[in-house]
Formats: sequence, C-alpha cells, structure tokens
Amino acid sequence: MPALDDLFTGETTTDSVGAVPPKKSKRQKRKGCLIGFLIVIVVLGGIGAGGLYVWHTYEPQIRSIMGWEEPKDYEPGLAHGEAMVTIKKGDNGATISKTLADAGVTKTSGAFYSMLVSSGANPTFYPGVYKLQKQMTSQAALKALLDPASKLENAALLPEGLTEDQTLDRLSDSLDIPRKDFTAAVKDPSDYGVDADSLEGWLFPAMYDFNPDVTAKDVIKTMVERTVSSLDEAAVPEADRQRILIIASIIQREAREEKDFYKVSRVIENRLSPSNTETFGKLQMDSTAQYGYGELHDGTASSSQAALDDDNPWNTYLHAGLPIGPIANPGDLAIDAAMHPAKGPWLYFVTVNMDTGETVFSTTNAEHSKAVKQMQTWCAAHPDSGC
Repeated sequence: MPALDDLFTGETTTDSVGAVPPKKSKRQKRKGCLIGFLIVIVVLGGIGAGGLYVWHTYEPQIRSIMGWEEPKDYEPGLAHGEAMVTIKKGDNGATISKTLADAGVTKTSGAFYSMLVSSGANPTFYPGVYKLQKQMTSQAALKALLDPASKLENAALLPEGLTEDQTLDRLSDSLDIPRKDFTAAVKDPSDYGVDADSLEGWLFPAMYDFNPDVTAKDVIKTMVERTVSSLDEAAVPEADRQRILIIASIIQREAREEKDFYKVSRVIENRLSPSNTETFGKLQMDSTAQYGYGELHDGTASSSQAALDDDNPWNTYLHAGLPIGPIANPGDLAIDAAMHPAKGPWLYFVTVNMDTGETVFSTTNAEHSKAVKQMQTWCAAHPDSGC
C-alpha cells in the first residue's frame, strides 16, 4: 500500500493513498482532493510535532498539491535599503539569478532567470559590484543592473568563505586588474608578514573601495592588514594566528547559521581534546575533505566518496588534528568563535534542513545517526537543495 512518503516523492498521488483505482471517476477525483485536504488538516492542526515535521519536510509538495504555491517574485513597492551584488566574468542569467536571491534582492533563486526567459531579454552583464536594494522585483533588478550609475567603480565585494583562488578571480573582475598580477602578488606571503605557505585564509572578506591607480600588491596588503586587525580584535596571540585562521575557516564553511558558529567551534575543540575517547583526534569535517580534493564549491554539503578517500593533508577524515592550512577566508564572527567556543559536550553536528540551515548538535554517535537519518529524509524530499 502506498505510504505518505510516496505521495511526496512522486511515486504515487493523493488518489492512490489507501486505494489504487483502475480509473479516475469524478467521485474518485473528489476523493483524491479530499485526502489531500485531510493531509493538510492533519499537518496543520491534528498531530502536533509530527504534523509540523511533515509540514517542514514536505512543505513545497503540499503547497503544490493544494495550489498554495507562493509567488516567486516580490510585489512592486517593497524595495528598500541597500544590497551589494557582485557579477563575475562569465556569469549568465541563471548564476546572476541565484546571486540576486542570495543577496536578498529578489525573492527566489529562479525569479530573475524566469523573467529573462519569459520576456526574451538577452542583456549584456558586465563584471563588477552593483548597488541594488532589498526586495526588488526581477524587472527592477534588471533595470538597475543595466544602469551604469549602479556600478561601483574600483570596488570589490568579497563574501565570507571564498578560497584564495576565488578571491583573486573576483578582485580581477571587479577592479579590472589582470589576474596574473594578483597571482604574482600572492606568490610570497612573507611580503605581507605572513609565515605560511600561502595566503589562504588571510584575504579578509569585506567590501573594499580602492583608488583608481591601486595595484594588485596594494590590494592584497590592505586585505591582509584587515585580517590582522580582526585577529587582534579577537585577542589572538601572534603565535596562534595561523591556527585560529584554520579553525575559523572550518567554522565559516561548516556553520549554516550565525548562532551555530560558537557551537561548531566547540565541536572542533571537543574532538581534538585528549579527554574525548569517542572520536579523539579526527575532526572528520566534510569541508576539509572537499577542499583538499577540489570540490569545496561544487554546490553540495556532502562529500563524494572520492574526496573522503583522497590522501591529502587537508583531509581530516584520514589525518588527525587540524589540516595543514586554512580552507577559506573567515570573517570576524568565525574568528571570534574560534577563540571563544560555546560551552557544551557536543561531538557531532549535521544540518538537517539546507534551506533554513537548521542544524542538530549531538553528544553520542547514536544521537548523531538519528539526526543524519533526519537529514537524509529531508534531502530525499528536496533533491535540488544542495545536499
């Protein structure tokens, strides 16, 4: 007999929950609608926490069944505030559509692209940083992106969590400085007082405005100095700077919500503590395995088996302790969290809802396994949400 999960995975319909009719008569169609309606009643009013779980897990499918799908675009007149958006060389309508939604400009990741397709628009987008507003319609966002006044000259916007390579690409696109100049500028970290093999983790993510005649080395110097300022603000001893940046970079890549940064930091400390007998020494962080294998930014939270098995010095599934260097550029919050982990016994965590960032922290492997199953159930119902 079909189960509730089958209703949402597409293996059955509301008409076949509880019965499999040979043909759909009018009476049976009404019955199917009634069952769908009853499901929603149960979810919203009848069974408390269980109903809420079903709603949160299958909300898009329930909305689709009942015709409750929310508008994909904002209504006119809601635009407010400021939102900085970076367009990179090679970005197309689909990638820009996601960028706009991530910045809070448009309502959904597909709204802008759908507007381009439906209108037949084929504009040319130029790399750079643009000043837009929050909650714009897709049409208004397009108009702003095509307005030269929206483009900030000699500005670069670097979000948290970028790798060194990604940062240099964005700097080159935004500042119109050849990429080879930036490659040369970061070749020797000691030029900036950094005792490390690379400047990974040292190029601080922020919004920068530079003079028109700025050089690649000037830009890198400014970013490294901003990182040092953040480290000093968090009271990081000079001898511990590289270690804290390594931890902070993992926190930046692993934590989905700001409130979880300090708890993720505690998990790292607990797993490295000699007093921990369950997982001592092995961080087993997917972000480190992904970085070492080169799939950190493939759009998924889980690592491939190839990444988990690859014997590189960043893979904390194979090697005990911290990786040999940072895996991304952490921001102020991640650096502070690395210095001031929350108090708690947690040894595990897993994000169980990629859309909301809801993360479950656990103390035992049994608790963690239960949370992993919750994540797998959610991912099965949301196959395109970055699992």
